[in-house]
Amino acid sequence: MITKIIHEIESNTSFLITTHEGPDGDAVGATLALASFLSELGKDVTVFYSDPLPDTFRFLPLADKVVNVLPDRVFDICFVLDAGDLKRAGEDICAFRKFDKIINIDHHPHGEQFGDLNYVDPSASATGAMIYRIIKKSGHPVDPATALCVYVAIVSDTGSFRYSNADSEAFQISAELVAMGINPWSVSEKLYESQPLQRLELLALALSTLSVSDNGEFASITVTLDMYQKTGTTAEFTDGFVNYPRSVEGVEVAAFFRETKTDVFKVGFRSKGKIDVSSLARAFGGGGHHNAAGCIVSGSLDEVKKTVFSYLEKAL
Repeated sequence: MITKIIHEIESNTSFLITTHEGPDGDAVGATLALASFLSELGKDVTVFYSDPLPDTFRFLPLADKVVNVLPDRVFDICFVLDAGDLKRAGEDICAFRKFDKIINIDHHPHGEQFGDLNYVDPSASATGAMIYRIIKKSGHPVDPATALCVYVAIVSDTGSFRYSNADSEAFQISAELVAMGINPWSVSEKLYESQPLQRLELLALALSTLSVSDNGEFASITVTLDMYQKTGTTAEFTDGFVNYPRSVEGVEVAAFFRETKTDVFKVGFRSKGKIDVSSLARAFGGGGHHNAAGCIVSGSLDEVKKTVFSYLEKAL
């Protein structure tokens, strides 16, 4: 499949690159790594996100080139990265058919084979690692900008090499990137040591909602629209919040309830490994990985929590 993708890259000129709504570090790193690589080859590249690029990743090369409105033009190839299924890339992409082929590159289990070419490997630590495989197989050198984006993708999706997907390939690729000149501390400082004050103010409100089940096996926190208004923040400030309830001793699964509009909540799940939260998310029409998944649930906050907690109790 990698050989087929390289053939499509070499045989075509214009490329649209996109990813899932609410792009995280792997989504951003993978898309910008691919964009950087294609640009180095002299290709015509557009990167589209249905949601704004989080400020945390604005230090990355080509971040200032990301657009949130699809251009009225035709592309040879549309790359959809890290999405699981096409609908996660947003309504605009689902309705936009001004390209000859879709190439789907993803590492989510149970993902849909929606592309004309589907390179899906659930064993990969990150979609960024899969982009790196393609670049290496192509025989072209990895330029510094591309290397930085791949490194951010892997660091982000492995939780700085703390999660179970931090496999030998993740360390091997990262070692190669560091040998090329990537500075791990510089990246970590930008990702984790440069938080805006408003994010910490929002986190303080979210942590005030911390709830732990009677048996101590699952915990949750909540962010509401009112909290955004009080702190002058948006959803992009909540990245990583779900890890706080998971860090409670004895907790096996954490749930993060984030209000997206009145009586609609995006629920993020994180597991320490005992429970496959992707199956839990799929019960609500969502998806994800064994240890990290999400879905959308409608209803009042009390109703949503009652429903989700009921499923969690059964799963545990």
